[in-house]
Amino acid sequence: MAEHPNVACIKAVYAAAAKGDTAALNDLFAGDILWHAAGRLQPAGDYRGREAVFGFLGKLRELAGGSLPHFDLHAVFADDEHGVALVIGTVSRGGRSMTWNGAHVFHLQGGGVLGRQHRSVRLR
Repeated sequence: MAEHPNVACIKAVYAAAAKGDTAALNDLFAGDILWHAAGRLQPAGDYRGREAVFGFLGKLRELAGGSLPHFDLHAVFADDEHGVALVIGTVSRGGRSMTWNGAHVFHLQGGGVLGRQHRSVRLR
């Protein structure tokens, strides 16, 4: 069975984020993207639009001492409108690191171009 084109789109998001390629992310994110960062700690909340999402990612980088969390993809599933990435996240700061399992849920539109994205982490 061939891989759905939205699987490649989701994988491209992680590849671009790992390289810090904001131009590629800008192309992948819809202008009205809605990013939901689950949880109760800073910087949880909703971020609407590319600039707000890039601000959120910058805040993550700041909180992590200069680097974004690294995500190893376990599996990616997608259809025409939705996708799920099962990940293992790792972040390090000040000689300490934290690792967690996560599920990132994507809402997709426009022939594989990322439309609205919701992200939830810290599943156990």
